[in-house]
Amino acid sequence: MPSRRQFLSAVAAALAASSDSAVWAASGQGEIRSGLNGPVGLQLWSLREYLPKDLPGTLAKVTAMGFRDVEGAGLWGHTAADFRKALDAAGLRCQSAHMGYERLRDDLPGALAEAKSMGATWIVCPWIPHDDGFTRDVALGAADVFNRVGKAASGAGLRFAYHCHGYEFVPSKEGTLFDTLAGATDPRQVTIQVDVFHTFHGGADPARLIEQLGSRVTSLHLKDLKKGEPVTAGTGVATPDMDVPVGTGQIDMPKVLNAARKAGTALYYVEDESATPLANIPKSLAWLRAFRFPPR
Repeated sequence: MPSRRQFLSAVAAALAASSDSAVWAASGQGEIRSGLNGPVGLQLWSLREYLPKDLPGTLAKVTAMGFRDVEGAGLWGHTAADFRKALDAAGLRCQSAHMGYERLRDDLPGALAEAKSMGATWIVCPWIPHDDGFTRDVALGAADVFNRVGKAASGAGLRFAYHCHGYEFVPSKEGTLFDTLAGATDPRQVTIQVDVFHTFHGGADPARLIEQLGSRVTSLHLKDLKKGEPVTAGTGVATPDMDVPVGTGQIDMPKVLNAARKAGTALYYVEDESATPLANIPKSLAWLRAFRFPPR
């Protein structure tokens, strides 16, 4: 186990890299290793400003940072086949892919086929539309859709998860509307991807949520909320300035990761929605590389 001095030195070294060119030059540290149950991947939404302009070049840089796993968030103007070729050329695998709610509801066969052609084994829905507010009726309607998607995904050799986003953590007769949604879905077919940032920003305790759901939590989004930002129940969106590198914000990340380890969570994705993802992602990786669980 590294000493406290070694831990702080590793984090400080990454924090020193601020310009894009310095970040890419300093990132070639080999494949990411951590004490987690599974690999650390990158949610490609983090690089949404770069992927449409240069898909192969951006994916090559993702690999250079040490990632071998990514989570999809669209095709960036390419076909699924071309996207898969670009992933293969970069030495990346896409185990999980985000798909829009409407696509899953209205074109489920096409969504399943697209995920499989990308090499994914997981489909994740990241948002439930709720223009007039997230209500119990909306939650129950989504549960019906998710049960259908989960069953079809299983039949196609895939698995399905819902990505909680913060707006669900408001009171309902089941506890919160997240509890309403989770209770109305089949846990064998509908698992949960906990977005640590949005869960916390939306007024819930991500570690406690993971403990509550146990093995139903199959993946995490790792990101942190800037210190001093208020937390309000039911908040589902945030501005880029609120997103800071993992381990530097308000969230008790060791507690979250310990809960995930106990739950058997096997997929972890760094996601950065700040205005400076190229600078921030390596800082998150430095923290994760240095992190060690305390002795049991």
